[in-house]
Amino acid sequence: MWRDYDPRPEDRERPDLSRGSRGASDERALNSTDPRDVFTRSLDLPRGTSRRPVRVRDHSFELRASEVRILATTGAFRVVPAKDLVDHRRKPADARTGDLRRLREAELVHTMPYVVGREKTVLVTLSERGRELLETHRNRETHEPRQEFYAGIVKRRELSHDAQLYRAYLDAADRLQTRGNSVRRIVLDYELKRDYQRFLGELNRERRRGQRDSESFDREVAEWARRHDLPVVDDQVHFPDVRIEYERPDGERKVEDVEVITPHYRGAYAAAKGRTGFRCYRIDTGVGGRSGGGRRTRDPRIMEEFLG
Repeated sequence: MWRDYDPRPEDRERPDLSRGSRGASDERALNSTDPRDVFTRSLDLPRGTSRRPVRVRDHSFELRASEVRILATTGAFRVVPAKDLVDHRRKPADARTGDLRRLREAELVHTMPYVVGREKTVLVTLSERGRELLETHRNRETHEPRQEFYAGIVKRRELSHDAQLYRAYLDAADRLQTRGNSVRRIVLDYELKRDYQRFLGELNRERRRGQRDSESFDREVAEWARRHDLPVVDDQVHFPDVRIEYERPDGERKVEDVEVITPHYRGAYAAAKGRTGFRCYRIDTGVGGRSGGGRRTRDPRIMEEFLG
């Protein structure tokens, strides 16, 4: 087991230069175009460089903007490698020091060692207490679509795949924003599949009551997929790993669907994914596996984009 403690002292905090002009600092954070800041927009939580008190029931926490960003990002994607998160110095987060260590000790996040390919990493997930903190401090007056936050791990066998989603999102979001678009939120496949299963449940009840035949059933499924901008390939509705909802400069709302392809995608399934129109990323070792050509990458952030 890895050591989870670093005896080196943390960097001393820098003074909060925004003190006395907090409104301007908060406004800049609120209007940030950095795709890492998207998930904190609808939260009434600290946005400055100094920590401020945040209460949840009988607990009080001291948080600053970088720690809020870590919480919200981790909650939005469910699991994120620590080194893909950014601390208050704009450097990769380290579970042994700084922001991430404080959040773990406050039991707002959980960290776990994990091996992908041949490389050790640390994965971060939101705790139930961390999720409650985010939910408690939502801005109820916003008219933006609700960003879902998740706590804990659901499917351990999919950790290697799910740990790549945030990295793929950053690449796609950067591409969108260089074209003048503004990312509003992300939707995981879980949410889309959940809504689809609810829809299918009602449709199946109608079919059992004799209100639907096979032909009308298929038409309703195709119409549901069309309304939700989801492709139907080989008579199956396909769901992206991550859906990015964004706003164009002219105010039109659009979506970009992202799929992370792993070496386990083979045969007809891989071919179908290539025909969905999703923006696909093939992992070129991500946090440490093998690339398609068998060579080991030196840059753990490299992901090869390809379109099917």
